[in-house]
Amino acid sequence: MTDPVDRDVDRDVDLVDARRRRQARRAQYRVVAVIAAGGAAGAGARYGAALLWPTPAVSFPWTTLGVNASGCLLIGVLLVAVTEAWTAPAWVRPFFATGVLGGFTTFSTYCADIERLVSGGRAGPALGYLAATVVVAMAAVTAGAWTTRRLLRPKTEGGTR
Repeated sequence: MTDPVDRDVDRDVDLVDARRRRQARRAQYRVVAVIAAGGAAGAGARYGAALLWPTPAVSFPWTTLGVNASGCLLIGVLLVAVTEAWTAPAWVRPFFATGVLGGFTTFSTYCADIERLVSGGRAGPALGYLAATVVVAMAAVTAGAWTTRRLLRPKTEGGTR
């Protein structure tokens, strides 16, 4: 006769793997929660910028361009800092990079601004904005990363950077 406990255990199921999967799932939920909290903060900051510097209906969307440029600059700074200079806790990168700065930058509004300009008969500025945002965003993230690397580089023997 077999022990009742032995009958209820499926010998094909590895309980250690099941426990690891549950732990991994919990960790993923924590990451999603951290990103959501950061995203709410970033979106709130973007909304605040739009309230402080509103863009009239068919005007060039300077506020959105500025938000996207500053967010890209900050993401260049942040990612170099947390990947090359400091050992940051595991939640820092998803909270700030994906959450806060992902919520702050607004490439969906960028697309809506282009459509608004075209619909308002301003195809030239819309095309300029289309190109300028990509160029400015790439330049900003590159400048942020380059400057951060330069500032964090250890001093050389001659006392210069």
